[in-house]
Amino acid sequence: MDYVLYYWPGIQGRGEYVRLALEEGGASYVDTALLSEEEGGGVAAMMRFLEGEDVARPPFAPPFLKAGRQIIGQTANILLFLGPRLGLAPRDAAGKLWTHQLQLTIADFIVDIHDTHHPLGGGLYYEEQKPEAKRRTQGFLAERMPKFLGYFERVIERNRARGPWMVGSRVTYADLSMAQVIAGLRYAFPNAARDALRTRPRLVELHDAVFARPRIRRYVESPRRLPFSNDDLFRRYPELGG
Repeated sequence: MDYVLYYWPGIQGRGEYVRLALEEGGASYVDTALLSEEEGGGVAAMMRFLEGEDVARPPFAPPFLKAGRQIIGQTANILLFLGPRLGLAPRDAAGKLWTHQLQLTIADFIVDIHDTHHPLGGGLYYEEQKPEAKRRTQGFLAERMPKFLGYFERVIERNRARGPWMVGSRVTYADLSMAQVIAGLRYAFPNAARDALRTRPRLVELHDAVFARPRIRRYVESPRRLPFSNDDLFRRYPELGG
């Protein structure tokens, strides 16, 4: 099956978790964020589905994936759909649910990370909420980040007999997403992330194992992989510390 991914141009964002799965799974897909509007991509391509009256089940927001006649929204939901099809999820029902549960927990973590620089909401610029962002980031680095990282470290520890992954003996989409989160934290909070990961070696091993995989490595080294930036989910502001 050929897939079409719709997401905001110019940033990794939540679309990156879907891209990593498509790349690792060797899927044939079109990333409309990398196409001009003249080529059928960009924001205009998304709006046809978000606002089009002929779409029976419109997604709320990107990312969303077109798979045949289906339009699937929400990052975790897209990955739940893709996982079995790309060999990135267990075959048994319990394993599928466990992988999905981990992805939903990662989604919660991502919200906390985003809210460090936008604690009052996405409708305001960062510069309009800097005092609140500083306070939010202090709490995140002291409490929330260690709590999430500690949880995922324990998950890998309890699966340690099967390899460096969180689920079973093979890489899953949850592992790909976790590696992306670690890469993002290292960009946004280099000092705090280094200190936190020093006592969580299994997460470091997972990150390194994911980004060493041949398809992921080729993707990261290609123009398709956009860099981290301060217009994205993970942002580096020195005044926030970390």
